[in-house]
Amino acid sequence: MANRRGFLAGLFATGLAPMATWADAGAPTHLAAAQRPNGAFALCGLDGVGDVIFTLPLPGRGHAAAAHPIRPEAVALARRPGTFALVLDCLHGKVTAELEAPEGRHFYGHGAFTADGRILFTPENDYEAARGRIGLWDATRGYKRIGDIPSGGTGPHDILRLPGREVLMVANGGIETHPDSGRAKLNLPVMRPNLAYVAYDGAILDMIEPPAAEHLNSIRHLAVRADGLAAFAMQWEGTEDTAPALLGLHRLGDTKARHLAAPPADHARLLGYAGSVAFSGDGTRVAITGPRGGAAHIFDPETGALTRILESPDICGVSASGDGLLFTTGTGLALTGTGTGLALTGTGPGIQAALAFDNHLVKVL
Repeated sequence: MANRRGFLAGLFATGLAPMATWADAGAPTHLAAAQRPNGAFALCGLDGVGDVIFTLPLPGRGHAAAAHPIRPEAVALARRPGTFALVLDCLHGKVTAELEAPEGRHFYGHGAFTADGRILFTPENDYEAARGRIGLWDATRGYKRIGDIPSGGTGPHDILRLPGREVLMVANGGIETHPDSGRAKLNLPVMRPNLAYVAYDGAILDMIEPPAAEHLNSIRHLAVRADGLAAFAMQWEGTEDTAPALLGLHRLGDTKARHLAAPPADHARLLGYAGSVAFSGDGTRVAITGPRGGAAHIFDPETGALTRILESPDICGVSASGDGLLFTTGTGLALTGTGTGLALTGTGPGIQAALAFDNHLVKVL
């Protein structure tokens, strides 16, 4: 694969080949940030069973990435409260652009592209005004900053494009932060998380909030099914023993969300923290991961029933793979859900010896 990629890279460099695609970069299906044993950070391209296709160095800890929908290009964004984002050519293995958050802003580690790949959207904290914004970057002009729009709330963490529409879903966590205070949460008594649907022109089309009694349930991460059903994962900022459901389902236009939770004893094992969320490839399952509790909970999105619990230390990354689900862990494992639990996939212990995966597993196409 390395020789083939090197040969293709040479062709593209000389202009003798058509525009590169993800297939030319080894056809990764997922991206994941990771840490090497020596403490260095990297962005990895993985295939559908978790084998590592490429690793590209990062200057600091990554969180998630945005995959360009057409060409083999990824934007790796620093986790909150970082201000850097790197545009990585995943075929040639080099940085092609460096994005810097505007003065008074920081990134949250997530981003999303328009369907044609022309515009990158980045959730940002305008920390002096204590409001969320969505930065707009023109990918056709070297990622030139072209403006921003409101996120619809405070602390916009994750962002996804609603399939088939020029609409963004934004997970506004509701938590006010400031770089001078590091990662401290400054407004917990009055925090108001929401899931907002934002048109590309900045119009707020819809917004839902947790019940008032659950205002400490920070909406953090998102998944969306092909038919537009959204799933959101939450992180409870109250005491662990009072944590409500950490998974919600919503569709644009519905008056309220549905909240799903395992039976009390199993739910309690998540310790009030859901790290990631994803629908299975066939859309018949939806999963949240609980890295603090070492478990993933899988539900039927139609009935709301808990269908399976999968256990592995520091399990956090999850994404659709084939018809099913692929998971990654902070201990370096790639795993798939099976009828009896978790099955080790990819290169197994070989991965574990080399990489510790960060929180998220991002689908490429």
